[in-house]
Amino acid sequence: MNLTAQSHSIPLSDGNRIPLLGLGTYGDPRTTPKDTALECVKLAIDVGYRHFDGALVYFNEHEVGQAIREKIADGTVKREDIFYCGKLWNTFHPPELVRPALERTLKALKLDYVDLYIVELPMAFKPGNEFYPKDQHGKYIYHHTDLCATWEALEHCKDAGLVKSLGVSNFNRRQLELLLNKPGLKHKPVSNQVECHPYFTQPKLLEYCRQHDIVIVGYCPIGSSRDASWVNVKCPPLLEDELLVSIGKKYNKSSAQVALRFNVQRGVVVIPKSFSPERITHNFQIFDFSLTEEEMKAIESLNKNIRFVELLMWSDHPEYPFHDEY
Repeated sequence: MNLTAQSHSIPLSDGNRIPLLGLGTYGDPRTTPKDTALECVKLAIDVGYRHFDGALVYFNEHEVGQAIREKIADGTVKREDIFYCGKLWNTFHPPELVRPALERTLKALKLDYVDLYIVELPMAFKPGNEFYPKDQHGKYIYHHTDLCATWEALEHCKDAGLVKSLGVSNFNRRQLELLLNKPGLKHKPVSNQVECHPYFTQPKLLEYCRQHDIVIVGYCPIGSSRDASWVNVKCPPLLEDELLVSIGKKYNKSSAQVALRFNVQRGVVVIPKSFSPERITHNFQIFDFSLTEEEMKAIESLNKNIRFVELLMWSDHPEYPFHDEY
């Protein structure tokens, strides 16, 4: 696979393509200054990024869309050069809410279509104006999940031209099989966005997805923030790993660049999130070196099967995906 900064996209099973390196755009809406995403996405496009991963619940799609539109207007890119992934949130699983949710994303972006739209989590929450609905005791209010009915509504969105490709996120094997075996399946999921990095290499899920022509998109590809409210901080910091650091020294690269290159080289899409101009630039510099077969195997053997993102606050949901082995 000859990957370059200009050309590093891989085919999806529906005939579309996805760049192997993208920019994650999540930032805590309570602490991220206004226009941060706007400036960072514009910078990223100038650096060479063409893939952006966003979501309605990030509360910044209007900024991401503005950045993309400004860069189209100034002639840096065309719309078809950009790959945008949006996400269907848990409160919009009932079929009649799927298209309105996607239309909210399109309205925020001020774009006619998104390239990929994915079911963010296989767990439905009570529909309504609250994204995180809770009862008077502070307990999350769940909703019955019919993933097949939700998927059918997504298929209609694709047929209507609002989205080019459909995928899922945080689905385990059983949940993927539910969709793949759905009677009358029209558009199969082309991707599954899951946590994936050298400490959590996802060998079984990766193999299963390869067999079914589903691309793995890896979030937290260089570990994650140490935010104890949603991250398992007992995990050792990935970027301090001795092997990653020593391989990095050989190529004059950082452990982060080695971790990103590792996944990209095995066909896993990576979407490192950063709002630091230095790191955005740094994370893109992974196309001027490649790891040997021995190095790839050595990094694979770092797998500890530990998740940074466990989402334990929802572990009592009937469709919580992480109870299964994969």
